[in-house]
Amino acid sequence: MRYTPAGIPALQLVLEHQSEVQDIQGKRQIKMVLKAMAFGALAERLASQVVGSNWKFQGYLSNARAGKSVVLQIQDFSQDLL
Repeated sequence: MRYTPAGIPALQLVLEHQSEVQDIQGKRQIKMVLKAMAFGALAERLASQVVGSNWKFQGYLSNARAGKSVVLQIQDFSQDLL
């Protein structure tokens, strides 16, 4: 957890996704890693969660500051009850 110059809590994290989908060629394993950011009370709430647990995130994608990667700007999250 860090704080912006305005004193707003900010949390940078890395999300890992793994799933299996059916496509025209059969089953396909999907694995990806995505950088994410949360701010304010949401960042504080997220920081207290157990690392490695399953969550469902809502937000939008934006460019990272350098513009070379994508970051999920988290707007909400809930526990993913598989």
